[in-house]
Amino acid sequence: MHVTRVELTWIEKRIEHWIRFGHAIEETILDRRRRVLGFAPNSVFAFVRWAANDYGTVLSRIDILRAVAAGEAYQTVPFVAPGGEILLRLSGWPRVERVLQAIDAVEALGIDPAAAAPEHWRHVHNCLSAGEPPRPYTRERHRAWLARRSAGL
Repeated sequence: MHVTRVELTWIEKRIEHWIRFGHAIEETILDRRRRVLGFAPNSVFAFVRWAANDYGTVLSRIDILRAVAAGEAYQTVPFVAPGGEILLRLSGWPRVERVLQAIDAVEALGIDPAAAAPEHWRHVHNCLSAGEPPRPYTRERHRAWLARRSAGL
């Protein structure tokens, strides 16, 4: 099976790479600071990267990706092998924070963000990139997405 692997790092107050949501099918612990998670094709996950130096934050980024199947086209993302379909990619703490709030709002509906419509994450990306507030995800939108997916559309 083709697996998309994400390398996670945790060096307190320096480098933090973590998965905000998603369902890994494998995990490999490299050492006490690093591990690698594997995601099955078509699974959706959020990958957050943060880094700081002695003067404060130097990087805040969030990527929401769909793991691709063998032979599918993909975009490269640092620490993600081979890469994935980018649904959302934003940097800068104010935007990252807004994405985390959007994820929290989906979870507040009792919906797993990894199961939300990919179009929602593209919408959030486009709105936040333009400085506009995104429309909230709703149970009705989620039901419509599940119906489209089950119909193979």
